[in-house]
Amino acid sequence: MPVIAVINPKGGVGKSTFSTNLAGYFAAQGHKVMLGDADVQQSSKSWLALRPASLPAIAGWDVMDGQIARPPKGTTHVVIDTPAGLSDQRLTAILKLADKVVVPLQASMFDILATEAFLKNLAQHRSRAQVGVLGMRVNARTKAADQLAHYVAQLGLPVLGYLRDTQNYIQLAAHGATLWDVAPSKVEKDIAQWEEVLTWIAA
Repeated sequence: MPVIAVINPKGGVGKSTFSTNLAGYFAAQGHKVMLGDADVQQSSKSWLALRPASLPAIAGWDVMDGQIARPPKGTTHVVIDTPAGLSDQRLTAILKLADKVVVPLQASMFDILATEAFLKNLAQHRSRAQVGVLGMRVNARTKAADQLAHYVAQLGLPVLGYLRDTQNYIQLAAHGATLWDVAPSKVEKDIAQWEEVLTWIAA
C-alpha cells in the first residue's frame, strides 16, 4: 500500500490542492484511496464533506487526539495532507509511514528561504521515504522555475514538475472535485503537467 505524504512547514504553498487532486487521481483509477488530514484545521476533511457521492469515493482518515491513526480496512493508497508548522515529532511519525514525500514549493525567494531549513532537516532524517519537490503555481518556462530547480538540485533532491497557477483547482475544490472528475478536454493543460510527478510516485 503506497503512502504519499505531502509536507511543507510553510502555509499557503498548495499542499491541500495537491493532496486532494492526488487522491482524486487514485480514486479515478479505481483504487481504494484514503485522504489523511494531519492538520488540526482539517482542510482536506472539509473538502471531502463537499465531495458528491456520484464521484469516485475517497475515504477520510480519522485522526484521534492528533495521533496518526490506521487507515480504513481495504485501503490500497494513502495520501497524507500535513499542516504548516509540522512538529518534529509528528514529522518523524509520518515519515515512518511514508513511501514518498512530495514537498510543494513556490518559486519565490521568500518561500524558498522559509522551506530551506526544513528540506535540510528532511534530508538528515533516516527515512526510507523518497523525497521530491513540486513547483506550485510556477510557469516551467520562466527564470523562477530555473532558479527553483537550481536551488533544489543543490540539496540533492529532484524537481518532480511544475503545476501552473490556474482557477481550475480553485473552482473544482469548491465542489469537492478534482481534475480527474471532469472532462479531460476542460483541464487538458493541467493533466499534462501531472505526468512526471505521477510517474515518480508510481516508480
